[in-house]
Amino acid sequence: MAMAEAASLLPGLPDEIATWEILVRLPPKSILRCRAVCPAWHRATTARGFLLAHHARQPALPLLYSKDYNCSVGDDIKSIDIIPYDHRAADKLHSVARLDGASHISLEACCDGLLVLRTYSKRGEGYALTTFICNPGTRQYAPLHQLDGFGLLGMYPHSPSGEYRLLVVQKTKKSDGCYVYTIGSSQPPRHIGCPDDKELMTSPESVFFRGSLHWHTDTMITVFDTTNESFRQMHSPMVSADDHAELFEMSDMLGMFCFNEKENIVDIWVMQDYEGEVWALQHRVKLPIAEIMEQFEYSGGWFDLVAASWDGDVLLLIQFQDNWLLQVDMDGKLIVNIHHRFMYPTLLRLKQSLLSHIFFPPLEDYVVNASPFI
Repeated sequence: MAMAEAASLLPGLPDEIATWEILVRLPPKSILRCRAVCPAWHRATTARGFLLAHHARQPALPLLYSKDYNCSVGDDIKSIDIIPYDHRAADKLHSVARLDGASHISLEACCDGLLVLRTYSKRGEGYALTTFICNPGTRQYAPLHQLDGFGLLGMYPHSPSGEYRLLVVQKTKKSDGCYVYTIGSSQPPRHIGCPDDKELMTSPESVFFRGSLHWHTDTMITVFDTTNESFRQMHSPMVSADDHAELFEMSDMLGMFCFNEKENIVDIWVMQDYEGEVWALQHRVKLPIAEIMEQFEYSGGWFDLVAASWDGDVLLLIQFQDNWLLQVDMDGKLIVNIHHRFMYPTLLRLKQSLLSHIFFPPLEDYVVNASPFI
């Protein structure tokens, strides 16, 4: 008797359609559930080609983080939630990872679904700084002990080697400059010199665009070519020295938002010609401060603001009073408000991935689906 043909993934449909037209479109959590259906579904949804195609379809969403404080023990943090912000479902935000807290924890970098975070923990009379990398999708985690004493400038995929690398900085009496660390390597970071822009040494988050890391520093943009691992500079828009300016990715263009705190105006610039370094002012947004003050009993003062983009549409996320996260569109209209204590926006974007990277297991203290994941 001939052996019976293997059952199809979905009765009545060719496996090719079930895999590449249906399963590949599901969100990551649904894919994980599908693996428990049967061996055939598990094989289909764990194949590397499928995981690469699934990752490519994921949206790159702005990252928020939410801290849960232990009020009975001073300001100690019990946990931190990593939350992608989808403006299409702003009333249904879900954490993709919850991590054990530390005295201080911060999101530092994000690339291809991987997160780099840092924690400050009490150790004796002082504090210990720990850098670690994790993948929320696969719940893989490992500390990066080789980075003790280094500051982080950015993370990137190195195309020629296929490796993931970190650009780090060290500023001591004996050493001053930038270094490259290959994730998974047992070797210490490799010195690559010191960029001309000294302000870069204390710069905030970078933006990965067209294969390079970008930082806005003073009146220029410093660029790190991740292929040949060298620095150069580009022109930035002419903005006031009093404005707070940050870069962000805007579809297939590099964007920059400039916040004038005195007049509560946000300018959105886009680089229309990357090679020619041509910038254009696309939007000028007057923040609805009067409405915010009336509706949320806001008395003025400090708040955090970032710009984000989906398919060419730009919006502003505003956090204030440790209680509210607001979304404002380019007409200056308040369109979403979320009441949530200690939830903050970042300039980072998460494109979730279920790939299990081979650099994790060789790292010291590597774990999967274990602490600090909760």
